[in-house]
This record gives sequence, structure tokens and C-alpha cells, in this order.
Amino acid sequence: MPDVFDELHRRCRAGETVALATVVATWRSAPQPPGAAMLVAADGTVTGSVSGGCVEADLYERARHVLDTGVPEFVHYGVSDDEAYAVGLTCGGMLDVFVERIDDGALAQLDAVAAARRAGEPAAVVTCVAADAGDSPGGTPTDPAGRLGRRLALTGGQVTGSLGDDRLDDAAADDALGLLAAGHSGVLRYGYHGQRRGAGLSLFVAAYATAPRMIVFGAIDFAAAVARIGAFLGYRVTVCDARAVFATGRRFPDAHEVVVQWPHRYLRAEVDAGRIDARTVVCVLTHDPKFDVPLLALALRQQVAYVGAMGSRRTHDERHKLLREAGLSPEQLDRLASPIGLDLGGRTPEETAVSVAAQIVAARWGGSGRPLSALDGPIHHAG
Repeated sequence: MPDVFDELHRRCRAGETVALATVVATWRSAPQPPGAAMLVAADGTVTGSVSGGCVEADLYERARHVLDTGVPEFVHYGVSDDEAYAVGLTCGGMLDVFVERIDDGALAQLDAVAAARRAGEPAAVVTCVAADAGDSPGGTPTDPAGRLGRRLALTGGQVTGSLGDDRLDDAAADDALGLLAAGHSGVLRYGYHGQRRGAGLSLFVAAYATAPRMIVFGAIDFAAAVARIGAFLGYRVTVCDARAVFATGRRFPDAHEVVVQWPHRYLRAEVDAGRIDARTVVCVLTHDPKFDVPLLALALRQQVAYVGAMGSRRTHDERHKLLREAGLSPEQLDRLASPIGLDLGGRTPEETAVSVAAQIVAARWGGSGRPLSALDGPIHHAG
């Protein structure tokens, strides 16, 4: 939903009524993750996508119907032959989609999320998407307590809106904060009064986490290419180098910030300030021991997503020796991607950046880096 949020907020602020179709669960090779959304306005305009084109035509008609009736729908798309070819979902995946009508009655929650996003703060929206659906998520849920479509927003420790019960609000808020901290959207299940019994109500948490960080150390041409592809992948990119003549905004226009500082001192300050988390990616491109060793010794002791270092195999061997002497354990050294990147045979800065990005994506989702044509099984990894 993040890619359609601004349009959703804009139209609701203008007093328009829209239909929103949101992916709430996926299995196997579903094209889009939970949280992907498609907005259909009353004028027929479509924003966003839930499957990359597989089921959009069917969902468009459902969204138009929900706009007319106001009755939400919970739709399950599977891979039975007739259904798959009828809607175009032939990729082997399955997904559940919640379709709802939203009007200016949701403005309080939308305004709160919009304010948090402008401030660069995480936020989440919790929506009741099924009631008494039991073990049949594809069935049409009943709604005896009028809970479907109720929502609350979590922003900066504040809760806006309600799911219809104080105890349910408290339980959902606590658990949604856990999903938000991990940067994940997903479904929570409760009883009508917040009992954690896994039946009764299904609540979808749409997480609007802050962008993960990519910190690139070393203001070289390769760093400019890595910064560019990092920004393209959705990272907030920082380039850091101790040499002011090289670390300039003009040389790194795609970076969100350029910092002149000794690399290990900068990373230490960011760790101490709590601005490094399990999603952070660290790329060390300096291949200079006086910069690399103290920086990598610190980075490899942090719980970050990825640490990669550029250099030849000879440089790598010498760096490993110095890091062992600095007290790093074999387990910590095993986390170092060095030489950085996958073997794509690239030579230019741009080609090298692609290999680095491919390795980061593979590390995030558990990919092997091998050609898909040489593998069996699902294309998409659960992560």
C-alpha cells in the first residue's frame, strides 16, 4: 500500500470515495508481497498493482462493485485450472486480497500516517479484513459485530481510530508495533475482545517503516554506482569518506547524504545513536587497511543485514588476517562478503554495482545467486 498511499490520502482529503484492494497474504510464487495495493477511484482511475497484472482486471470489477455497495470483499486467488486461467494467475501463486470502500471518514487515520511519513517516522495501519472466517480465508466472512473495515493507525506512540473494542485495540497495537519494528506487513488473529486465540477476527497490519539504510564507505566511482542502485532499491543511502575533496554531493547526486568523517568514527556514532538496525547494509569500497580494518571490525560486530568489502583476493586474505588479530571470531568473519558482489563477470562501476545489489538481494531473501533456469521449485523466496 505505500505506493498508493499519497493518492489515497489526496483523494480522501478532496472528499472523494475510493475502493482499495490490498494483498493481505500470499503463498508460493505470488508476484507481490502483503501490503501491495491497487486503488480504484470513482472516475475509474487506477493507481498501483497487486499482482503485476495477473488479477487486476478481475479486481477492478470487484472494486467498482464495492464502490457501489459499500460492502467489503475478501477474495482468494488460487491456482485451480479454471480459476487460474479465468483471472490470469498462472504463476503458481496464491493470494488473499481485501477490497474495501474508503471515504473521508478515514481521514483521521490517514492524516496521522501522512504526518508520520513526512517526519520520516514509522507508522502502521491495522484494518479488520475478516470476521469469523475460520480456516477458510477464501470464503465470504460474516460480520455480526460490524468490525469489517474498522481500522486504527499507530504513529509515534499514538493510536488513532478503533477496531471496536478497547482490549482488542490494545492487543493489536502491541503486536502491530512488533511487525512495524521488523518492517513487515502481515495478518494478526484475535477473538472479538483481543483474545490471542487465532480465531474470530483477522487484522491486516500495513507497515510503513522508514527506509532501510545503505552506508557506502569510500568516495570512489564504484561508490557512485552503488549509491545509485541502492537508492533505486529503496535504501536511504549515505556515502562516507574521510577525504573532503572526494566526498561531495556533486560527485554523489543519488546519495541522500554525503558525510566527511573517518569511517569507523561515523559508524560508531550511528550505532550509538540507534540509527543502525537489522536492515542496514554496509558496503566498504575503500580497500585501504587504515580505513577498512577498524570499520569492518565494528560493522561485523553489529546485527546488520549485510557487510561487504571491495578488494582483490590478496587484499581479502590480508584483511582477514588483520581482522582475526583484531579479535573477530570465525562466525563474525563468515558474515563478511569479500570480495564484494556476485560473479557476473562485470568490469565497469555500473556492472559492479549490479553484482553488489544482486548479492544484497540474495542475502535478504535467501537466494542462491544461481540462474533460475538451473533450479527447480519456487521462484520467490519467503525470506
